[in-house]
Order: sequence, then structure tokens, then C-alpha cells
Amino acid sequence: MKPVDPRLLRYAGAARVFLAASALIGVVQTAVVIAFAWLLTDAVTGALAGRDVSGSLVALLLVALLRGVLIAASDAAGTRAAAKTGMQLRAALIRAVGRLGPGWLAQRNQAGLAITAGHGLEALDSYFARYIPQLVMTAIATPVLLAVMWWFDWESGLIAAVTLPLIPLFLILIGIATRTVQQRQWKTLQQLAARFADTVQGLATLRLFGRERRAADRIEATSDEYRRETMKVLRFSFLSGFSMELLASLAVALIAVAVGFRLLSGDLSLEIGLFVLLLAPEAFLPIRQVGVQFHAAAEGVAATEDIFAVLDEAAGAGGSDAAGVVAGTRAGVADGDAGLGDTNSGPAGSAAAIRARDGASDGAGPEVLRGAHAALIVDGLRVRDLPPVSFTAEPGTITLVEGPSGSGKTSLLAALRGAVPFDGTATVGGIDVRALSPADWTAWAGQRPGLLQGTIAQNVALGDPAPDDAAVRAALAAACADLDPDLELGVQGSGLSGGQAQRVAVARALHRHAADPRRVLLLDEPSSALDPETESRLWRSLRERADAGATVLLVSHRRSARDVADQVVALGVNA
Repeated sequence: MKPVDPRLLRYAGAARVFLAASALIGVVQTAVVIAFAWLLTDAVTGALAGRDVSGSLVALLLVALLRGVLIAASDAAGTRAAAKTGMQLRAALIRAVGRLGPGWLAQRNQAGLAITAGHGLEALDSYFARYIPQLVMTAIATPVLLAVMWWFDWESGLIAAVTLPLIPLFLILIGIATRTVQQRQWKTLQQLAARFADTVQGLATLRLFGRERRAADRIEATSDEYRRETMKVLRFSFLSGFSMELLASLAVALIAVAVGFRLLSGDLSLEIGLFVLLLAPEAFLPIRQVGVQFHAAAEGVAATEDIFAVLDEAAGAGGSDAAGVVAGTRAGVADGDAGLGDTNSGPAGSAAAIRARDGASDGAGPEVLRGAHAALIVDGLRVRDLPPVSFTAEPGTITLVEGPSGSGKTSLLAALRGAVPFDGTATVGGIDVRALSPADWTAWAGQRPGLLQGTIAQNVALGDPAPDDAAVRAALAAACADLDPDLELGVQGSGLSGGQAQRVAVARALHRHAADPRRVLLLDEPSSALDPETESRLWRSLRERADAGATVLLVSHRRSARDVADQVVALGVNA
């Protein structure tokens, strides 16, 4: 682990500011330490000589107060820098995930990413408030104090210069071992989070087949493993602290013994000897504290390394420098199965058009997607080993994609959303969709509602920073969801039936489409849990949306969907 990863300074501007502030505070603190030692020496020797030391005592008190203020300022600045850096890294991570797309996200440990962005970045408090200030103090104060000691008493300075390197040597050796167990602890925590999330998600299925006890046992086993790894980290931390204190105490003791013998022999004055003895512990203190705070900061550093890996991958995938991932104006977050995303994330004139064909992207950004509705053309799009798909959908039409299970209906929509790789080139208004965020040009509702805890209105307007109550109610009405928008839902939208949850998910897609009607409306089996009467109402609502100019791509196995479709695309066997 690097003391300060350069990527932290590159991705988080708050870290650069704090490092500069720590350096300034470190310089002042070093001067205060030297002044304190000199004033205390003058007060002690003056009192022994019978001089008036009231002025030295007053100055000593002021210097001590100043030192306390500097320590408090360093802690406050560290806490603030940790909070700002955490916010910046979380924002950069969200933008990076949006740039990499849902296909990349589907192949990652999503619970682990959540732990990294949450608990992991919260651990940066120790890194900024304690570790970095001590590291800066070591770089500034230690060489200065050694030089001052050497200037006044070269023999004491020589002893300090010889013994001081032993502390970082042992720190490096112990740090290598600590890094190994710390990484194992962090990975175990991520596995525990992923296992718990998967178990909660599939709890109904586990209970159906009587396997919930086995799942609970596996979570318990992973928890025990995390406990054991945590205890290993603590053992290494205690060993490191003991080693640092022992070495520093022995080094200071050697200086004290040498100074004592020379004071007795008359080779050294009391004033110089006392001054050097007061500086010796201060010279060793910063590097001792670096060793102590190293372990407290290790978890936060491990989390940042995981985030840096994602940011570096996004920067490489985006074909731009790393700063673009962090400081870019916007990179939309992928929608996912439930049609999630910021309703205001797309450009003002996002086109409702897709064009999938052979050829390369011109690299244009979403700002090109402006103007009126455009045609939707899919030409020879192939996902995995499935047959290629070709069709054309004009604005103001509903294109129905149907076929037996496994024919590639959902895979087609997943490819257009960037959730799975595909052969050929898919473009939106002539732009390769793989260079765009799905949030910029789609309004999406999948087979899983993906509802969250909160009100129905919050679920419908998810991602909208300023949701409009009338727009939410209109979306619910269009989705045939006769539900109270203020109804509170439980975890994962509990409190609704399957059909009600599906209608809320469709309402979310319609709400997103209403925010920019030029988005493509992608619906995957939106009526699978609906009764025939409600299904018929939903088809009429989609027909009205298409007649108003929308481009609708509908996947459904219901034969009734043909009644509202302008064209039917049959996948697999002929329908």
C-alpha cells in the first residue's frame, strides 16, 4: 500500500487541498515543538540559576495552547476532507458505473460495490484525520528535528539518525503482513454482503424448497470467517504498536543515557542536554504515530483501491483521461431491470431512435441527439448464438417482439441497453449506443419491478430531483395502477401484489418517457402479471402514447398485444 496513492490526488480535489493544508500545519507544528522545547529548557535552567522565568512560563503556556489549536485544526480539517473526498469518490464511482454500463455491472459483485462506496469510504475518516497528518509530520518534522539535534549536539543527532531507520524498517515488514490479512478481511466482508443480499433476494424461493436453513448456515460461516480475519488484523495491529513503542523507547533511552554520562563528566552543558532530551521523543513521535494509524486507515485505503480500479477501467473504456470520469459534466447511471435512472439525466433533445447496423461509432456524444423523432432500425443484431434480428420501427408506432422462451426477446432489449455484448453496431441517431448511457435515450421497464422502500410516488419518480405530483399521478393512471401515490412500501416494495408492483414499474418507465418523449419506450413483458381487463387498458394506454409520437418497443408473449401493434417481429420459430 502506497503511503499516499497518486490516484487519490487525481480523482479527489479535496485530498489535494487537505495535503497542502497538512503540510502548512506540519511546518507550524514543527516550529512550535522546537519553541516549546527551548522555552521549557530556558524555564528549567533559569529556575535552577535563580533567574526570573515568568516571561518564559507565559510564552510556554501560549505555545502549548497554540500546539493544541493546531492539533484540533488538523483533526477538523481531516474530518472535513474525509467527508468531501468520500462524496467526490462516490460521485465518480457512480459516473464510472454509468460509463461502463449495465453489462459490466451485471458481471460484478454489486453488494461488494455498495459496501465499498458506503462502509469503505466512511473508513477514510481515520486515514485523513490521523494517518495523513502524521505522515506529513514525519516528512517535515523528523528531518528538521534531527537537524536541530545534530546542530546542538552531534552525538545525540548521530544516535537518533542511526536508530530512527529501524522503525520504518519494522513498519514495512509488519505492514506487508498486515496488508495481506487486511485484504482478506475486506474481501470476506464483501462476500458476506453479497451472500446476505442474494439470500434476502431469494428468500421466498429458499423457503419454498426448504433450503433457508442451509443459506443461514452459510451466512453464519462467512460471518465467523470475517470475525477471525478481523481478530488477525487486530493482532497485527497490537504487534505493530508494541514494536514501534519498544524501538522508539530504546532509541530515546540510548540518547538519554549518552546525555546523562556526558552531563556527569562535564562534556555537555545542562541547557544543551535538556534541550536535546526534550526534542528526542518529538523526533520519534510522528513515525511512531504513522505505524499506529496505519492499521486504522487500512480499511479505508482498501476501499479506495477498489474504487480506483473501477475509475481506471472507466477512464480506459471511455477513451479519455481519468479526469473525465470525475469532472465530466454528466455520465448517466444505467437503468437496470426496473427502469432506474435520473429522469433529468439525458440531454434536452434525446432522440427516440436506435439504429443497429454494421460499422463503427463516430465517437459523437449525446449532444448530437437533438431534434425531432427518428426511425428505429435494427439490422442484423446478434446476441450470443441467437439468430440475427432485423426490423424497422417508425415514431408513432408500436413494434411487438414475440417468440417462445429462449428465442432472445429479453436479450434483444438487454443488448440495446448495453447489458449484454452483441455483434454489429447499434446506434441512436447515428451514434453507437455503446458510447452512450442507456439513461440518455431509453425509458425502461423490465420483468422485475425492482421497487424500493418508500412511497409509491418516490418509486415512480425515482431519479427525478424535483418530482411533480401531477406527473406521477398521470403515469400511474397511464399504467392502470389505481394506487395511492402516498402509500408506503416496505423493503423491495413489499406491500403490493405482483400485478400492482409490475404496474408501478411500468408507471416509472412512462413517467421517465413523459419527461422526454423522444426517449425510446422499452417494455419487457409489462402485462405478464395482469388480468385480461387490466391488460387491455394498458394496451390502450400504450397505443395512445404511440399515437402521440412515441417509439415503443414491446416484448410480450400475450397474443392480445398484436391488437395494438403496428408490426410484429417474430423471434425463433415463426409465430
